[in-house]
Amino acid sequence: MIDFEKYHLPNGLRVILHRDTTTPMVVVNVMYDVGSRDENPQKTGFAHLFEHLMFGGSLNVPEYDRVVQKAGGENNAFTNNDITNYYVSLPAENLEAALWIESDRMLELAFSEKSLEVQRNVVVEEFNQRYLNQPYGDAMLLLRELAYRVHPYQWNTIGKKPEHIRQASLKEVKEFFYSHYAPNNAVLVIAGNFEPDNTHRLIEKWFGSIGSRDVSPRNIVQEPVQTEARSLSVDRDVPQNALYKAYHMVNRLHPDYYATDLISDILSNGRSSWFFEKLIKEQHLFSEVDAYIVGSIDPGLFIISGKPLPDRSYPECETAIEQLLQRITTGDFTDRELEKVKNRCIAARKLEWAGALNKAIDLAYFEILGDASMMNEEEDKYRNVNRDQIVRVAQSLFDKKNCSTLYYNKKNPHEPLP
Repeated sequence: MIDFEKYHLPNGLRVILHRDTTTPMVVVNVMYDVGSRDENPQKTGFAHLFEHLMFGGSLNVPEYDRVVQKAGGENNAFTNNDITNYYVSLPAENLEAALWIESDRMLELAFSEKSLEVQRNVVVEEFNQRYLNQPYGDAMLLLRELAYRVHPYQWNTIGKKPEHIRQASLKEVKEFFYSHYAPNNAVLVIAGNFEPDNTHRLIEKWFGSIGSRDVSPRNIVQEPVQTEARSLSVDRDVPQNALYKAYHMVNRLHPDYYATDLISDILSNGRSSWFFEKLIKEQHLFSEVDAYIVGSIDPGLFIISGKPLPDRSYPECETAIEQLLQRITTGDFTDRELEKVKNRCIAARKLEWAGALNKAIDLAYFEILGDASMMNEEEDKYRNVNRDQIVRVAQSLFDKKNCSTLYYNKKNPHEPLP
């Protein structure tokens, strides 16, 4: 059970405090309810761009990292399709330094053509290095576009293409900031060793005067049910073929989310999983194969990915995968197997919560989902998944019409490189 205090400032900022006196550290975590799903399809990558811009200086703090370093702390950020998260971890006595710098960049960034140009170049270079010039780097770009036709999950957080960032104007960037990065669109979590009364005072001091803003209403077109199998085959300069299969799954708040997660664990969590035992050790079909979920707020994807061995064909690999999926859909698994993946999942979550940072991030995320207290219900929800639910979910999930398949082919060595 994670104990916490929650309240709101008049400007709409949600504040969550989790006190842990066993550590000398404190974490200040700010999560904004904005991700790549909130972008204009013709101007993608803005949420990720802001992950960089927020470190480029704010109204009164020209060098964010220097302040953190002087305070003996460390910081980082991440963006995904749904949220953007920033955190600072530092000695508890320097809490105010973190509140000062986080409030300042919530107030206003040091917008300039020079800063924007620097971060545009950084993001475009990241796009090229990680997604376009790296083996298998564009696989998820292709798979998302194949699986989603209308929902903004069809593009990765990095965006659809580098040109969208390269052409981003200062005016457009400012508009995106003031439409999403606001106290009334954020959750502030402080976790660690702090003194409550003083922390309340400091939060009011640094965040209380920031005005609320007109946050852009979210009007996302939901993805229609997929009614036919889709496939795409591409040739790339890679060392071996790769196979990717994406099945549409439920959203993060759906009761069947937990069964879906456990199905992925039965298939591929650890060396005793079905995929490792059957597809790698026994049948020698893959050099590596995995199953995992994209647990996004809106309906996400259940993804199976693997690299077949050189002498193995796609049809025999897919047949072997489908045979294991059918075992799930017919209930051909033991109660012990289900209990084992439940225990592993719950143990992994408890291990994550051993540190203040992960607790801070999860408290913020569940508050974005609706209520931070849902964090304490996770263990029971996994525990309560039963055999019948697993079978029912698998039967719906692994419908061939619900699948998008990407065949990522090793380019013929006799063909000229592009």
